[in-house]
Amino acid sequence: MRKKMVTYLCYVVMMLSSISAFSLGDGPPSPKPGVSPPGVPIDGGISFLLILGAVYGVYVLKKNKKSLLKG
Repeated sequence: MRKKMVTYLCYVVMMLSSISAFSLGDGPPSPKPGVSPPGVPIDGGISFLLILGAVYGVYVLKKNKKSLLKG
């Protein structure tokens, strides 16, 4: 019974979130023809996330290697 309730609750949440997504208006107006939009820097955040991912990967590999050697 509890599993059915959770399933129904998930369906309701999904339906309500899709309704709110359709209710959003148009995005910001497009720039005038011939005028390029300002650039957006993506270097700082991306490089930080890549470094964090590499560190986490090394941590997981070392942790798995130690657990394999023990048992």
